[in-house]
Amino acid sequence: MTITRADCEALDRADPLRAFRDRFALPPGVIYLDGNSLGAMPKVAQVRVCETLDQWSNDLISGWNLHGWIDLHERVGAKIGRLIGASEGETIAGDSTSVNLFKVLAAALTLNPERRVILSERDNFPTDLYIAEGLIRHLGQGHELRLAAPDAMAEAITSDVAVVMLTHVNYRTGAMYDMNAITAAAQAKGALMLWDLAHSAGAVPVDLTAARADFAIGCGYKFLNGGPGAPASSRSAWSVHLRCWSRCSRWSGMSRRRSCRRNCLRYRWFRRPARRRRWRRLRQRVWLPPPKPPAAHADRRR
Repeated sequence: MTITRADCEALDRADPLRAFRDRFALPPGVIYLDGNSLGAMPKVAQVRVCETLDQWSNDLISGWNLHGWIDLHERVGAKIGRLIGASEGETIAGDSTSVNLFKVLAAALTLNPERRVILSERDNFPTDLYIAEGLIRHLGQGHELRLAAPDAMAEAITSDVAVVMLTHVNYRTGAMYDMNAITAAAQAKGALMLWDLAHSAGAVPVDLTAARADFAIGCGYKFLNGGPGAPASSRSAWSVHLRCWSRCSRWSGMSRRRSCRRNCLRYRWFRRPARRRRWRRLRQRVWLPPPKPPAAHADRRR
């Protein structure tokens, strides 16, 4: 079958997403197919950046609460979660893809302490393999990175595999794993499943909940069009989120957030009652407890 230019133009005219092209800033005459490396800039991004700069310059520290910056990672994470089929409260935006992979992979290994193998693909994105190798050296507990061919992945999941770490869509070939089948095969052998969605989130349908995947990470500057330096995201299913801990413990990640006043060099600033009252008003959102899992997942606490 021969496909002509007229056929392609007809398909373009019938494409229900055709109007979305007008939402992006693209040079005249450019057909941009490099979203796998850097997504095109949404026209509204320039407006939002200018608005944020104005908020920062005018409102300073009060902007954390006035404009919701303090929980922006949760709100952006919730939007990404809807794209990848995650349940409410499972996805957070922040850090880089590499940092998130390091944290999530470390958490997965702590959940399978008797196993020492990280299984991945020979043709996986190089950074993912470098992160796994670096984590193994950092832990120093005899872990091993084992690589297998894509068509032999299910058979390579043996009883000593702690976590299967795969990229959903291959960055060079475009080949896509059957997420449901591989996840089921991993969990049937007692392994945890970690998906890298850097080349699939925002480009193809993803449903982590239907696949019952344990962990996932993704980036924000590719098919999510967040721009250079955009934060990445990480997702932990409630079934594992309530049983693992991050090796990068931080204030916003603690179940009981500790007061920073004793460690603050400006502690004396709080000694005046008026200033303490002002600080209490500003920190209203900061000191709320972490969100509870949805009722549908409450039984997974056990």
